[in-house]
Amino acid sequence: MDTRQLQAFCEVVERRSFSLAAERLGVTQPAVSLQVRSLEKRLGVQLLDRSGRRVVPTEAGQRLYRSAQRLLQLEDEILDELAAEQTGALTGTFEIGASTGPGGVVLSRLLCRFAAEHPALHVALSVFDTQTVVEHVAGRALELGVVGAAPRHRGVEYEPFFRDTVVLACPPGHPFAGRTVTLDELKGAQLIAMQDGAGVRQLIDEKLRAAGLRLRDLNVRLELGLQESVASAVRGGYGVTFISRSSIENDLAAGTLEEARVDGLELEREIYLVRAAGRSESRASRTFLEFARPQLP
Repeated sequence: MDTRQLQAFCEVVERRSFSLAAERLGVTQPAVSLQVRSLEKRLGVQLLDRSGRRVVPTEAGQRLYRSAQRLLQLEDEILDELAAEQTGALTGTFEIGASTGPGGVVLSRLLCRFAAEHPALHVALSVFDTQTVVEHVAGRALELGVVGAAPRHRGVEYEPFFRDTVVLACPPGHPFAGRTVTLDELKGAQLIAMQDGAGVRQLIDEKLRAAGLRLRDLNVRLELGLQESVASAVRGGYGVTFISRSSIENDLAAGTLEEARVDGLELEREIYLVRAAGRSESRASRTFLEFARPQLP
């Protein structure tokens, strides 16, 4: 039912006048008359007695007036609640997923600061491989995803979020530490690789192919799933690995890992924001992105 018609009808009943109702609503008297006639036509009953000097409701009009008052009050309450949701404290749960690279340090720190600014909001970060994050976002189990690669999936949309640098992480004192090494030198090192499907692994595969090599041409003796697992193996002196620099910033500062670069491999990558195609943005996700973007590289 059109609440504008009900509001016009109620104003006429309360003021016993079309002209006074029009003045109260800020519209013309013919507009009010048209709203009431349309309402009467839709309901199939006469709602107002217009025969006297003052307009009075009929019996049907009195019944409708009482019900319309409740409906209009409920409409006001709904509008107030929606307005409060857009201006009040963030509440509920904000669920976001990330692949191991961006989820390890950059995103976790951002979410900690974001949660501190919004204490009534429950923030949940889930870390998976890139493909799993994309599938969870497509299935709407996660509101947003942050991934280091953009595999094709018709159920999601990607947009650039920030830039990331991949480096060759080495144990302290390793011959590669602090240097730019050649591809031939890299072939002689024991390399620890991330699992197939990881964003860093995909980047390395692409860059090596462009340089005329494949990962199997290198001395890959160990393949591990998570970035933290790979970093831990390198700390233990079991080899070197390609890894997101942002994920080992603490190690680099503490001296528990050192970095190197490889001549001929430009290891810059885009970190993507992933959303379910066609999904409307919640206030929590919009507020988080407004908070995060100015702080990202």
